[in-house]
Amino acid sequence: MPFLNDLADVLLGAGALAAGVYCLVLSRRLRRFTDLERGVGGAVAVLSAQVDDLQQALRRAESAASASVATLAGASDRAEAAGRRLELLLASLHDLPGEGAEAPAQPVFVRHRAAQGFGGRA
Repeated sequence: MPFLNDLADVLLGAGALAAGVYCLVLSRRLRRFTDLERGVGGAVAVLSAQVDDLQQALRRAESAASASVATLAGASDRAEAAGRRLELLLASLHDLPGEGAEAPAQPVFVRHRAAQGFGGRA
C-alpha cells in the first residue's frame, strides 16, 4: 500500500499546484478587471463623469426652460392686454357716424386736407 500513499501524495501536490496556478490566473484577471484605464473600473469612472455632465446639462436646461416660461408668460399678458385694447377700439368704432354718410363710389386721392375743406395741415 505504500504505492497508494505515494500516488495520493503526488495527486495532492498536483492539485495544490493546479489550485495555485488557478489563483494566480484569477488574480491577474481581477487586477485587469479593476484597472482604472482599461477595465470595468475605468468604465465606471467614465460613466460617473458622464452622469455628472448630464446632471449639469439638465440643470442648465431647467433654468433655460424657467426663463422661457417667464418670457412666454409676459408675452401672453401683453397679448391679452393688446386684445382687450383692440376690443375696446372696435367697440368705439360702432359709435362713429358711418351709416348716414355717403361713401364715395370710387376711391378719392386727397393731396391736401385743406383742399377738401377739412382745414389745418396734412
